[in-house]
Amino acid sequence: MLEQIPALIQKNIHRCGTKGFKFCPQTWYIGPMSVPAIYTVYGGEEMRDFIRLPFILYKKDPFWVPQLIMDVKTTLNRKKNPFFSHAEAEYFIAREGREPVGRVAAIIDHNYNKYHEKKVGWFGFFESVNDQDVARGLLRAACGWLRDKGMTEVFGPASPTLNDEAGFLTEGYDSSPCIMMAYNPPYYPTLVENEGFEKVKDLYAWYLSAKTDPNERVVRVVERIKKRYKMVIRPVDMKNFRAELGRIKEIYNAAWEKNWDFASMTEAEVDFMAEKLKPIILPDMIQFIEVEGRPVAVSIVVPDINRVLKKMGGRLLPFGIFKFLYYRKKIKEMRMFAMGVLPEYRGKGFDAVLNYAALTKGREVGVTGGELSWTLEDNHLINDSIAAMGATLYKKYRVYRKDL
Repeated sequence: MLEQIPALIQKNIHRCGTKGFKFCPQTWYIGPMSVPAIYTVYGGEEMRDFIRLPFILYKKDPFWVPQLIMDVKTTLNRKKNPFFSHAEAEYFIAREGREPVGRVAAIIDHNYNKYHEKKVGWFGFFESVNDQDVARGLLRAACGWLRDKGMTEVFGPASPTLNDEAGFLTEGYDSSPCIMMAYNPPYYPTLVENEGFEKVKDLYAWYLSAKTDPNERVVRVVERIKKRYKMVIRPVDMKNFRAELGRIKEIYNAAWEKNWDFASMTEAEVDFMAEKLKPIILPDMIQFIEVEGRPVAVSIVVPDINRVLKKMGGRLLPFGIFKFLYYRKKIKEMRMFAMGVLPEYRGKGFDAVLNYAALTKGREVGVTGGELSWTLEDNHLINDSIAAMGATLYKKYRVYRKDL
């Protein structure tokens, strides 16, 4: 029936104005009257409920980590988040009466589509009670908006990009997520699969204890590679942080450009992410490989600040700041959330050198272990290198797709 209703008419039918179906201003048909109403989020109460919904859904979940409300607001803000200089989004919230029961964002990254020569839309920030009708309404609203924008397929979840929280957790529900990694109830994959979404890619998260000793062969290979290329391994220079960010951006964009998920990060986006991470950076844990004085590879390892956020309840003020300052220094778990090697040095073992350097330096500064995430399931070169270090594959995330 949806296809039979012109989009322009759909957008202007009041949700209570058509007998037998629910509509809302500026959104799409979602089903019979038993389905909760779906509202477009413009701000005010709708945005507050959009942001606070996870605090309701995960209230009794011991593994959920509440993100800082102020950070979430900034991420969603189309004027403050530089991602939206080349992207657009629409936010939807589901209600039963006045109670919020679900949310979703429909997202278009024009840089991604231009680079890949596709018309892909994304869904993200998905949250829902365990109710197929709610999930159906949200996903149809997001897909309808993307279809009206000319998109031909939808991927997700990505909140708002794959550089942020990506995929639905499908394995590893027995522990809290690391910084900038997703978390969800086990029923989320089923909700989207029932709406015709299919797997496009799995993302892997590995855990490596600092007590783990890589086998002797790995150590010999690493030392041989270091000598062959006369490489220098150095930490990030915080006194020249701006220049270092430029080097990271150059390596990242060159290293990842052939991947299915790649979308070049702008300078403003790199700065935006760096500002979020700068308060927790340990300079020794961000390491460059230089060959003949040129930075050719980098690994970025940051403290798992989620261990602090879990104690703060989503608020920095008035007392959260004191918890942050106190517990920040006690974090001993890390996440390696980015690694890049220039194409001309790929396949030469530079990733193994960076992994070993991170383990060695981590031990020196008192790290007890950490997550290496995420890696693509079919990136066998990287996955084999991580496994050879003694890491364990302990979480999996899934990205879905659907034709529009």
